[in-house]
Amino acid sequence: MTLTLAEVTRLLDRRYPPRTAESWDRVGLVAGDPAQPVRRVLFAVDPVAAVVDEALDWGADLIVTHHPLLLRGVHAVAATDYKGALLHRLIRGGCALYAAHTNADSATGGVADQLAGLLGLTTTRPLVPAPAQALDKHVVFVPVEQAGALVDALAAAGAGAIGEYRRCAWTTTGEGTFTPSAAANPAIGSAGEAAEVVEARVEMVAPRRLRQDVIAAMRAAHPYEEPAFDVLELAGWDGPTGIGRVGELDPPLTLRALAERVAAVLPATAQGIRYAGPDDATVRTVAVLGGSGDSLFDQVRASGADAYVTSDLRHHPASELRERAEFEAGPDGSGTPYLIDTAHFASEWPWLPGAARALVDDLATLGATVETRVSTRRTDPWTGRVPSPLEGPTP
Repeated sequence: MTLTLAEVTRLLDRRYPPRTAESWDRVGLVAGDPAQPVRRVLFAVDPVAAVVDEALDWGADLIVTHHPLLLRGVHAVAATDYKGALLHRLIRGGCALYAAHTNADSATGGVADQLAGLLGLTTTRPLVPAPAQALDKHVVFVPVEQAGALVDALAAAGAGAIGEYRRCAWTTTGEGTFTPSAAANPAIGSAGEAAEVVEARVEMVAPRRLRQDVIAAMRAAHPYEEPAFDVLELAGWDGPTGIGRVGELDPPLTLRALAERVAAVLPATAQGIRYAGPDDATVRTVAVLGGSGDSLFDQVRASGADAYVTSDLRHHPASELRERAEFEAGPDGSGTPYLIDTAHFASEWPWLPGAARALVDDLATLGATVETRVSTRRTDPWTGRVPSPLEGPTP
């Protein structure tokens, strides 16, 4: 069975929820007809001309990229601009474009998880945990005989979903009392007379964003003219996902050995791998972040990581971090965190094979199939490097 682009997009959105993207990001479907069938999907880091060439030559129906094509606002997509020209080529070729950026950075099985796995990190945790989605607890009092129907109605509205479990509820019984006024239309009892009813107290959690839907479903299913209910906002906590990962090396490595491992598992680039710190320094705990990472130095220090593997490290932030680390470490100069700097493209490419496998698996659960390909075109912008001579000018 072949699914439509709309159906495939829903699966991708479930893996990489758009709501988890950073506020400045632009993710999701960029171009494509939701009704078109999807038989071939190409995964790539960058939506550049070489990737579009590969997709159209292969006959792809969809390109999934990590980086968005239209990150900043545009007022036109005419083919006179290189981005507009790419979109025109994709549309003429019947190939859609979808971007999963910061939402794929933080997702389970996303960019950070794949990078940590390649480096052999264990017992990983988010470097910057994302808050778990805000939850309400709905507490409803209903005649015991209608409790099951009420649970069904709330579950259909999105309540009672906890992890891989659905229709989760807790009930207990007690006695409720009320006296209807002359203007009331009671389901039980008579106007002006006190009524006593054996009721179930039903408790179910639901995402706060679904509050109005759940309340509406409760009112529609409840036999009472005026249901008695509470909506309690639950305390927030860190969720299992987030930006970056921190994990352990077992056994520990020297800084140079870890840098060599990074070089061995990531795609080769002109930049290669740079590191800052003593060659023989011991590294046990490692923080990783695919893409540009020097904005999170404070979080890396707080994590207790011995080394930080990321990309696009700038001179001044890196220098200041190392100066501070060595000053606080004392005379041996072995302050952490040490730094390992990779090419931006290289640190994010490892996500692609896992994303392709995940889409195939998700489609299989629906009885559908798709052919996937991971682009091996190096879209890193740097094309060459001249090594420094062994003996050069004195700085």
